[in-house]
Amino acid sequence: MKRGALIASIAVAAMSFAGAAHAMVGAPTDGGMQFQPAATEIMREITDFHHILLILITVISAFVLALLLWVIIRFNRRMNPTPKKFTHNMLVEVIWTVVPVLILVGIAWKSFPLIYKEERIPEAELTLKVTGNSWFWNFEYPDAGVTIAANLLPEEDARAQGRPYLLATTEPLLVPVGENVRVLVTSNDVIHAFAVPAFGVKEDAIQGRVNETWFNVEREGVFYGQCSELCGVNHAYMPIEIHAVSRAEFDQWIASRGGSFASAEPAPATPPAEGATPATEQPAATPPTTPTR
Repeated sequence: MKRGALIASIAVAAMSFAGAAHAMVGAPTDGGMQFQPAATEIMREITDFHHILLILITVISAFVLALLLWVIIRFNRRMNPTPKKFTHNMLVEVIWTVVPVLILVGIAWKSFPLIYKEERIPEAELTLKVTGNSWFWNFEYPDAGVTIAANLLPEEDARAQGRPYLLATTEPLLVPVGENVRVLVTSNDVIHAFAVPAFGVKEDAIQGRVNETWFNVEREGVFYGQCSELCGVNHAYMPIEIHAVSRAEFDQWIASRGGSFASAEPAPATPPAEGATPATEQPAATPPTTPTR
C-alpha cells in the first residue's frame, strides 16, 4: 500500500512538473546555452539566422587557426634560415578581398529582409502602449480603455505561488494568440528597454519619443522578459510577464477590468419616415441676401 501511494505521488508530481513546464514556455533555464523556444515567426527567423552565422563563424575561425598554425610551422626561423623577400602576391590579394565581400553580401542577403520584417508594422488587431518608469512598467490598451501597472512580485509571494522570482509581476499582461499586436514604447523618465526574448522583441523606451514594434504569438503560454537597458539602481527589478491566451479569454479579462472594444460593425441605417423627403432630394439652401465674409 505504501509502495502504491509512493508511485502515485511520484506520478502526480511528474504530471504537475510537466504541466508547469508546458505553461511556462518563455523563461530562462538553468544551464541553458540556446535561445528560448521561439513563440513568433520573427523569433524563429532570428534563431535560424543565428545558426547560419554560428556555422559561418566557426568555419572562418577554423580556417584562420589552421592558416596560422601552417604559417608558424612552415615559415619559422628553423625551417627557413634564409627568409624569402617579396612584397606582393596578386592572387592572394584578390582572394582576401573578394571572399570577405562575398561573405558580407551573403549575410546581407539573409539579414536585410529580416530587419525589414521586424521594422515594418503590419496591420494590427490590437494596440499596446508600454511605458517604462523607475522602476516598473505601465501597460495600456488604448482601444479598450484599460491600464495596468506591473511591479516586481515580492519574493515571499513568488515562492508561495510557485512563480519565478525576479520574473513574475504583480499584474501579468494578457495578449491574444494569433493576432498582430502593435506595441508603442516610451518612457516617463530614463531610458528603458522593453524586451521579451521568446518574441524576438527588444525596443528602447525613451522619454519624449515613441518607438514601435510588433509581435504575433503563435501559441498559448507564459512568457517572461526584462528591462534590457541599464536604467538605474533597480534595473534588475523590472520584469515583464505576458500570458498569451485565447481571444475569448482575453476579451473576458478586458471586460473584468471595465474595458471594452468598440464594435467594428456599423450601426444599421434607420429607414426614413413615410412621406419624408430623401436627403438627396432636399431643395438647395437659399443664398443669403447680404454678402458674407
